Amino acid sequence: MSVEAKVGTFVLGCLLLLGITIYYVGNHQWGRVMTPYKTYLRYAGGMEPGASVLFGGIAAGKVTAVRPSMEDPTRIEIRLEVRQGTPVNESSIAKLGSVTLMSSPALSIVTGARDARRLEAGQVIRSQETVSMDDMARKVATVADNANGLITEVRVDLKEISGNANTLLANLNEVTGPANRQHIAQLLRQVNSLLATESPKIDQITDQLLAVSHHADAVIEKAGPLLDHTDSTVSNVNRTVDQLRDPIIQDLAQLQVTMNQAKSMMAAIQTLVQANDPNISETINNLRIATENLDQLTDQVKQQPWSLVRIRQPKDRKMPQ
Repeated sequence: MSVEAKVGTFVLGCLLLLGITIYYVGNHQWGRVMTPYKTYLRYAGGMEPGASVLFGGIAAGKVTAVRPSMEDPTRIEIRLEVRQGTPVNESSIAKLGSVTLMSSPALSIVTGARDARRLEAGQVIRSQETVSMDDMARKVATVADNANGLITEVRVDLKEISGNANTLLANLNEVTGPANRQHIAQLLRQVNSLLATESPKIDQITDQLLAVSHHADAVIEKAGPLLDHTDSTVSNVNRTVDQLRDPIIQDLAQLQVTMNQAKSMMAAIQTLVQANDPNISETINNLRIATENLDQLTDQVKQQPWSLVRIRQPKDRKMPQ
């Protein structure tokens, strides 16, 4: 085989190997099924097509288009594609981010909630605005301006505080002057003399208090057995009450039964009296008549006692002539 044939065979083999490599690499990188979504931001931060899309910090796809929205020009429409099976749901939030501080901007998607509904292809992912560098610079400038005003106010307050401190020191110097020190020394001497004079009385009062405390201890010791006897008495009374409770309850139950029977008897007597009320009235009337007749008989017997022996009244005696 000639050299030219060998070189041609080698070139054809290299081309075939390169084609196979391109085929497998392309099938691995671009042959995957991608799911399109879109989101909207007020500030894109220099994002361009091809930027990485991170789902929970994992590379899941890329940005396909970045342009102003046709419906609302104040918003930036960002179209993206993620690998099929990426669990983008209603609770997922898209925001501007980056992998490192020096890397290009990336679109970061929060994983959302487990029970949230999965978004379908072409739906909008909720977004959250991030603070831009210009906003941060403005806030820093505002804080710096406020800090300058605060420093000025603090300086004024420090001057006022230092003036008050000087006045306080002057007042303290005046209070601790020679005249006041003499008064304080004299007052201390008087207190010392008073303590020296009253110390025996104080000692006596202390001794009396100690004696009273000893007597109190003795009284408490004597009261201890009395309290024990009181406890035993209370226990005996409780035991006696417990023993008498059941018989008393039984007696009360029997008394209640008796009272109920007495009520029933009184009701029966009342019914009987109401039923015999005419007869009783007639009997009382007869008794009243009989009593009147007996009274008349008694009066007659008193006036004519002989009527009990004779039927007729004897004739009156004639007067002698």
